[in-house]
Amino acid sequence: MDDVTEGWEDGWRAFHHGVRVGRCWVGPPWEGPPADAIAVVIDPGRAFGTGAHATTRLCLELLQDVEPTSLLDVGCGSGVLSVAAAKLGFAPVTAVDIDDVALETTRANAAANGVSVDVATELRPASLAVMNIALDVVERMLLQLPVERAITSGYLDRDEPRVEGWRRLERQVRNGWAADLLERA
Repeated sequence: MDDVTEGWEDGWRAFHHGVRVGRCWVGPPWEGPPADAIAVVIDPGRAFGTGAHATTRLCLELLQDVEPTSLLDVGCGSGVLSVAAAKLGFAPVTAVDIDDVALETTRANAAANGVSVDVATELRPASLAVMNIALDVVERMLLQLPVERAITSGYLDRDEPRVEGWRRLERQVRNGWAADLLERA
């Protein structure tokens, strides 16, 4: 253990920086947001999601383009999309994940941001869902979602969710990744 670098546990912080996405700024608690931004402060802890990945940014862009309504965040990870949605006026917001660490991290990030996010292990009815997860999971979940519309991402721009009963309204692409706004057909 003599060759372990001191401070290795927090070394990842040097690579985690805030990003501006439309009206929102998503970043860590050790950085300050621009004065004119809606600050979404996220400490990912051991959960997935800092807000910097293209798929998260695409979902945030689409969230800012739709009218705030009830929202279901499927596969919430660190809660980036749940917290941002609540700050953008979506309510109620329900964050769902199968990982206990993700649920606890989302709960902590919602509290740190002063927003109300209901953390759950089961799907609940909402007007809109957001899913930033693998394409096969998106397609499987679309069949089960108790929603009328969905923002989906987590897949390359050459891919697209193909699920009977759903049609695409809008697509955003960035750095080879895609996000779609879908509605029930």
